[in-house]
Amino acid sequence: MEYNGEIIRQLLLDWYRAGHRDLPWRGTRNPYFVWLSEIMLQQTRVEAVKGYYDRFLKEVPDIQALSEISEDRLLKLWEGLGYYNRARNLKKAACRIMEKYRGKFPAAYEDVIKLPGIGEYTAGAICSICYDQPTPAVDGNVLRVYMRLVNSEDNIDEAGIKKKVRENLLPLYEHGCCGELTQALMELGAVVCIPNGEPKCGQCPLRKVCLACQEHTWDKVPVRREKKKRRIEEKTVFVLHDGGSYGIRRRDVSGLLPGMWEFFHTEGKLSVQEAMQLASDKGFGPIQLEKEIPYTHVFSHVEWRMTAYYIACRNKTDELIWAEREALEKEYALPSAFKIFLDKEL
Repeated sequence: MEYNGEIIRQLLLDWYRAGHRDLPWRGTRNPYFVWLSEIMLQQTRVEAVKGYYDRFLKEVPDIQALSEISEDRLLKLWEGLGYYNRARNLKKAACRIMEKYRGKFPAAYEDVIKLPGIGEYTAGAICSICYDQPTPAVDGNVLRVYMRLVNSEDNIDEAGIKKKVRENLLPLYEHGCCGELTQALMELGAVVCIPNGEPKCGQCPLRKVCLACQEHTWDKVPVRREKKKRRIEEKTVFVLHDGGSYGIRRRDVSGLLPGMWEFFHTEGKLSVQEAMQLASDKGFGPIQLEKEIPYTHVFSHVEWRMTAYYIACRNKTDELIWAEREALEKEYALPSAFKIFLDKEL
């Protein structure tokens, strides 16, 4: 490293110990709790995760319970968090832990990283926080802190950059306190050396040794590739009901939102007349169009521009599953892209 690792280490530890966010998964070395929190936090804001984390643990308190939960119930508990394969991989990994490790979460990094859904970052976080192993966890926050610290012009989207940063962070971990170091780096990137805005350099414990701070280059570092524009897709959604139940169907097990439940929909934006005609052609027996709601749902790579038609109908065709409102709330996992329409009162 281009700086004194021991100085950096002590500055980080002193700052973290002096005060940090009180998060539900902090203060524990239970690998199940830490694992669950790290998976939930991928692509999701901390504030959004807190409630999900507590609710999930009340129903799924340990690895055995996770291995035994049905996929439908698992996805319902995950409803709204998005990236649902994270939940499926949690269950797959729990099953493997029950089979191979008799229900005890493995402690060796080489074993942890082989579990479904666990990459180098998550394995590093679990092993450093729970087992105090020298396994730096490099996520976007940590990567940003490091690249600004050394004022690197390397493109962080290039292959091998995270591995290089992990190797360069290792000297900080040589003298223990590995879990605290990992959490200090995460915390610094989350609340001080923030993304999408000017860092709070005046509050940073590393400001006197940070090259980007000294050279006023925070707005240029880290270097990234220009993001590709999202693909735009138009969709017409049919919120079909007979007054007491709603028509839903399960999505394909491949592609976007695999295996989730959805309202009937079609590609393209249909006019009111076209939508009512399609509902009739499908045999739903449309009685009345009650309202129309436009909504745009943004995924990482695609943007759905949706027009929802709320239609009272007389026929419950076999093409759809018809579920009461209470069942939709408690049993069926509707992704946010479709649940938004259920939340809009008729």
